[in-house]
Amino acid sequence: MKFYILDVFAENKYEGNQLAVFVPDRKIETNEMQKIAREMNFSETTFIMSGLQDNGGYDVKIFSPDSELPFAGHPTLGTAFVIKNFLNGSERSEIKLNLTVGQVPVVFEDQYPWMTQNQPEFGSDVEIDKIAAILQINREDINTDFPIQVVSTGLPSVIVHLNSMDAISRCKINHLRYAELLTDIGEVNLLVFTKETVSPENDLNVRLFMCNSGYLEDPATGSANGNLAGYLLKHNFFLANEISYRVEQGAFIGRPSLLKINGKKTNDHYLIQVGGQVITVSEGKWY
Repeated sequence: MKFYILDVFAENKYEGNQLAVFVPDRKIETNEMQKIAREMNFSETTFIMSGLQDNGGYDVKIFSPDSELPFAGHPTLGTAFVIKNFLNGSERSEIKLNLTVGQVPVVFEDQYPWMTQNQPEFGSDVEIDKIAAILQINREDINTDFPIQVVSTGLPSVIVHLNSMDAISRCKINHLRYAELLTDIGEVNLLVFTKETVSPENDLNVRLFMCNSGYLEDPATGSANGNLAGYLLKHNFFLANEISYRVEQGAFIGRPSLLKINGKKTNDHYLIQVGGQVITVSEGKWY
């Protein structure tokens, strides 16, 4: 199989979130795709399972090292980038991916991909003391002006607003407490954010801890930032129904990333778009 390694949401090579994209040239079973994803050991690995289909999309499967995923952000952008630039040489400005959650369009503006995420679903609130124990921070570090809430545009996250960069820097997952939360409410990633930023041109600083084995931190997370955009619109965080902002993520683990988000809320309908730069690192043949 041909494969590509990309850095997604990266301003420079070796930044952003790593992604492996495979193009099978033979029939491949789910079990083998899972083993390949585990071998790569990136947060996600994708497989382009078909050429252009009758519905205008390409069938794509996404795997973490642990399991198949219905949707994920940076794999969607990176896979669309590979299709456009390496597979069909398309001049089209839109590539559609047929994922488990449905068809997701990716639009290219000056070679810069943007995906439109599904309508957000707003779940239950989570108790502040549980989150403080999981993150091993003080209760007072958590901003109580907004709820701690589960939100999903295809892959759910618990959204937590912290008061400062100091608080976000001290977050460290207590594995036992996180496992208890997952038992209670199901598999959810944990996103913390603050309005304080490292770079003054950015608007929010985000950290994302994954519910996969090890509860590792993700350097750049398109799906969860889409969830966050829905949350910000629902709770009128920016005091506007139409928002455009920049998110910095990944600096705490040496993979600085930049995500750009546009959002609009009209009555109960949400338009959420997440974009970022994609950089090709390597390509090769998988034996």
